[in-house]
Amino acid sequence: MKFYSDEDLSPRIAERLRKKGINALSAHDVGNVQLSDRDQLAYAARESRCLVTRNARHFVVLSQEAIAHQEPHAGIILCSPRRRGVEIRAIVDALARVAKQFPKGLGPYDVLFI
Repeated sequence: MKFYSDEDLSPRIAERLRKKGINALSAHDVGNVQLSDRDQLAYAARESRCLVTRNARHFVVLSQEAIAHQEPHAGIILCSPRRRGVEIRAIVDALARVAKQFPKGLGPYDVLFI
């Protein structure tokens, strides 16, 4: 599984996932901090990376639009808004469990809440 976190999450999450041997990038790593949510999802889809965000409200709508327009992505993982971006360890541990459970990645329209 390959992860891509948007700018709502600390780039340290991707760093810590990489230290665990998990393929992860953040919007900060690739210079995508100013992209719209739609463009963040499009980037993740092009790179076959599961998008990770705390922005559930916008990405639930984008996932519904993707289904309606038959525009697959590589999955979306929504972190609970109660988990602040500073809760790095909890988010990293949850993503590591997801990576172990879905080593080949999520389905093209899957959305998970952690």
